[in-house]
Amino acid sequence: MQPPSAPLIETWDGLMPYAEAIARMEAIVADVLTGAPERLIFCEHPPVLTVGSSGKITDITDAGNIPVIATGRGGQVTYHGPGQRVIYLVVRLERWGKDVRAYVRWLQEWLIAGLAELGVTALRLDEIGVWVETPKGLAKIAAIGIRVRKGVAYHGIALNVAPDLAVYQRFIPCGITDKGVTSLADVAASYGMAAVDAALIKALQQILPLRS
Repeated sequence: MQPPSAPLIETWDGLMPYAEAIARMEAIVADVLTGAPERLIFCEHPPVLTVGSSGKITDITDAGNIPVIATGRGGQVTYHGPGQRVIYLVVRLERWGKDVRAYVRWLQEWLIAGLAELGVTALRLDEIGVWVETPKGLAKIAAIGIRVRKGVAYHGIALNVAPDLAVYQRFIPCGITDKGVTSLADVAASYGMAAVDAALIKALQQILPLRS
């Protein structure tokens, strides 16, 4: 059961096209700005490369048949596709003292706590995202990109559960060239999306800042 102050949690089933998901999220942002409950959304997209507000199209070396979409979130180029859990949050920054950096740190801490529920030790670095140690060195397991409108933060997280990691050879992920990209399937036992969602919800209930 969700605590009274938690965002409403929902799942968008199937592989939702990225543009459709963004349109739906924008509508939710408009509702939250007028007093509707905050939302947390679990979903999954067909293959797409998205270019954030600080991204460079030249970081994509071989898009092939994968669509490329410019998006308003912060960050650079990233990939969404089957096997990746995308978590969109539409939340009021007042929970974090209206501090964007504090919110991003909390997103990292939330992911680290959720992965711990799955037996995975993750960590936070200076670069935005969440990382794990692998035999080949540090690798990113989750990317974070947000946008803020009138005190409401949205967009969110892309957690690699079991995507096709070969796609990450076709672009520079988040502008990072000195570290790899990994997934839950590579560093731990395979997990279904329902188990991943349950772990993240449990961690959310434990560390979500209460609204004043």
